[in-house]
Amino acid sequence: MLLAKSFFEMFKDNFFGKSGENLQLVLYGLQNTLIITVFAIIIGIVIGSLMALARVTYMRAERPNWLQKILNAIANIYITVIRGTPVALQLLIIYMAVFNLQGPPILVGSLALGINSGGYVAESIRAGILAVDKGQTEAGLSLGLKNSTIMARIVAPQALKNILPALGNEFIAILKETAILGMASIIDLTFASQQIIALTRDYLFNLVCIGIIYLVIVMIITFLLRLLERRLAKSER
Repeated sequence: MLLAKSFFEMFKDNFFGKSGENLQLVLYGLQNTLIITVFAIIIGIVIGSLMALARVTYMRAERPNWLQKILNAIANIYITVIRGTPVALQLLIIYMAVFNLQGPPILVGSLALGINSGGYVAESIRAGILAVDKGQTEAGLSLGLKNSTIMARIVAPQALKNILPALGNEFIAILKETAILGMASIIDLTFASQQIIALTRDYLFNLVCIGIIYLVIVMIITFLLRLLERRLAKSER
């Protein structure tokens, strides 16, 4: 009882002190974290899909033309650079060099994490597409179907089942990577906790509370992904 009372007193002092300003700061940071995470995964999927298609088209072509070679080279360079450099460095380049320290916080955060995510999503999508038996594509061509139709109606639905777990992991990874956004003066959940710590000097309690919030969000995302996976599995039967 004493422990529970002490916890609630600490919670009240840390988050409801000063007319609830600390709580408002946490909620604002949480809002930015979720918005940036959603936008970043969308950007990552769009970029990753384009890079993956460029690579798969090149790899499956018997005699790649000059355009396929150029697009494959661009995709390879992009993936190599993104996966070979720290996400924090990419964030600072976009914040300082591209936007000259004046970019909208949501845009800067979404672009930085989305562009980084694209390099990893590209490899996941490429692997998912290549996991689909090539014979199905050949069967579609023999029936006179266009490549776009084969990809949309035959390959993509099957590849999605292979890609979904990796996309779920990437979504969670982006959520946790938002913790570095404070380097670009973006108020995310972690940056909000640092501001509160500066006022209250209560390090452990505030960090544990923020950690619990991250954990709850990740558990909800994991639960929703499992539901989606089960639904896709049932649709096969």
